[in-house]
Amino acid sequence: MGWNSWDSYGFTIDESEFRANAGVLKELVGYGWKYAVIDEGWYMRNPYGKNVAEMRYLWDANGQLIPDPARFPSSANGAGFKPLADWLHKQGLKFGVHIVRGIPKQVVEENLPIGAGFHATDAADKSSPCPWDEGNWGVADNAAGQAYYDAMFRLFAHWGLDFVKVDCISDHPYRPSEIRQIAEAIRKSGRPMVLSLSPGPTNLKHAAEVQQYAEMWRIADDHWDFWDAKRTNANSEFPFGLRDTFDRLAQWYTYVGPNSWPDEDMLPIGQLSPHPGWGAPRASRLTQEEQRTELALWSITRSPLILGANLTKLDTFTRSLLTNQTLLFINQNASLSRPVDVSALTGFAQARVWRASIGAPGARGYTEYFGFFNLDDKPTTLRASWKQLGLDGKHAATNAWDDATTKESKEISVTLPPHGSVVYQVK
Repeated sequence: MGWNSWDSYGFTIDESEFRANAGVLKELVGYGWKYAVIDEGWYMRNPYGKNVAEMRYLWDANGQLIPDPARFPSSANGAGFKPLADWLHKQGLKFGVHIVRGIPKQVVEENLPIGAGFHATDAADKSSPCPWDEGNWGVADNAAGQAYYDAMFRLFAHWGLDFVKVDCISDHPYRPSEIRQIAEAIRKSGRPMVLSLSPGPTNLKHAAEVQQYAEMWRIADDHWDFWDAKRTNANSEFPFGLRDTFDRLAQWYTYVGPNSWPDEDMLPIGQLSPHPGWGAPRASRLTQEEQRTELALWSITRSPLILGANLTKLDTFTRSLLTNQTLLFINQNASLSRPVDVSALTGFAQARVWRASIGAPGARGYTEYFGFFNLDDKPTTLRASWKQLGLDGKHAATNAWDDATTKESKEISVTLPPHGSVVYQVK
């Protein structure tokens, strides 16, 4: 659970803006929100540039990217992100950054020393640049390549990083050699760090491998604030709309568990400004019902909860989502979550149902939760017996949105608005 700068700031965030957002995140620590992540571009001297030459990457004498002191003043005099990480840790927060896998092309051109007796040309794999980011060559699957990543993560450990999001590695293309190298570099660094792989869609055939090396991996391309995104490129799923996420999450539920989190991407709710990573500055295009549905779905499926909103511009509604203790409790504590097969139930053709459990059946504190989702563009009423949904007997159900409780019954009837949802604690 945490916050990432991309949906509101794109490449452009600076230290004052980051600290301001982290200050609000500190207010939410009690609800579980704790990771503050600077996304792509922290090493750019001109994040508004139209290409790499104009953006002007900054690196040290060993070819490692470093933050721009003009944008991050506490990083001056070689301090890097250590002062900022120290400050975050004092706030009870954890710190993360984004990188694109690989080694900067200019570092290779200058053939800088990268440690362990190697130079940049020894580590570069020019056959595998990131096809959608022109800044880097790939890293070779050899001792020099491992040395480059080892040095990178030693630096990150010195700074005090807790989370690293690595892009252009889990799809477009899939780079298993670099995933393994990065995981090994984290191990050697001596500091625990969450490894988040991006973008998606990670192919299901790679599930066991990414599960072995990373804590999070993206299962879809970039998710943005649409219910049903209309894409013009049949070979791409960008942008990935909210309606698409239901069936995608259902494909991955068996891989969800401790330190193994299929990631449906950030939550583009609230205010996405001043410089979102895609599109014009705006309030989220998702309606309030759709934003509720998004949080409910991510919560009950146990997808990582990474906020995209500008936290300095939280409105009352968005804050109410971020402090819904029932949904956050499910997300962080469910021991099992899975889709319910409702294909044979009348009236459920445009609906989805998810079930999550906390604890073991029969054990003290065992609790069941059911989420009902209306994918239709018009209101619907869903009716089913609890037995059809997998539970015997009579049950009362408490609504996570308003705490209202139904009478004990063998059946449940739920009326939902277009794209609406409800999550029940079932007793």
